[in-house]
Amino acid sequence: MRKALALSMLAVFLGGCASDPADRDISGTWINQAAIDAASKGGPLREALQAYGPNLEWDINTKAGQARYTNGFENVEGKLLGEKSGAWQVEFYGSSASELKRDGKQLSQAANDNEPEQVFDRAKDAAPEGAPMGASFERALYAAYLGGSWKVVNGPGLGSTVRFQPDGSVQGLPGADRYALCLAGDCASMSGGHDTVWLQQSGQGNPWIFTRNGKELEIFQAVNGSQADEVPSFSPGPRQWTLEKQ
Repeated sequence: MRKALALSMLAVFLGGCASDPADRDISGTWINQAAIDAASKGGPLREALQAYGPNLEWDINTKAGQARYTNGFENVEGKLLGEKSGAWQVEFYGSSASELKRDGKQLSQAANDNEPEQVFDRAKDAAPEGAPMGASFERALYAAYLGGSWKVVNGPGLGSTVRFQPDGSVQGLPGADRYALCLAGDCASMSGGHDTVWLQQSGQGNPWIFTRNGKELEIFQAVNGSQADEVPSFSPGPRQWTLEKQ
């Protein structure tokens, strides 16, 4: 009898744990870790983002009923409806709703007519307060894709060590103190399918085209083939640097 009672109490306890509201809470910042993991293998960046995107980050506040996401080009805000059967509906003005569901440590976005199913993980290193939407994804991507030490094996600064930091700063690359990878939007459409990076120093900069092949990173001048009154169209020009991952 006592054994049966103990088992019954255990079942109630475990059932209570399984239905713990904290296990279903989706508040916080969630990033597309699958896209980051794919990019970290050292291949083309845009291919990884397109394969696992298009959305890169969700920011959710269940108490305020707010949910927003970014795809690297636009930030979209929606109204978070109440949870129903473990799923949350997000309504957007003028577009179809999204369904979000938490599965342990991951957040899944159900497929709809416009987007495939996507999976997100909680951001481990959240961006500083006041940072723009998508900054947590960018910091994680920058660390995984360009983190560590690189050596200039060809081009200006030959032999120097280059370090790309998660906050967008860069050391050791002649003529640059900041960088930003192109994730989507105009910078992507103007580059003809090539990966591009913005390099600047003291607030002045230009786009560059790059290729990543394992531990080798080549950076080329971006040549604009359009007329002055046309939308820019960039293609690879002379190679400026070749960097090798140490």
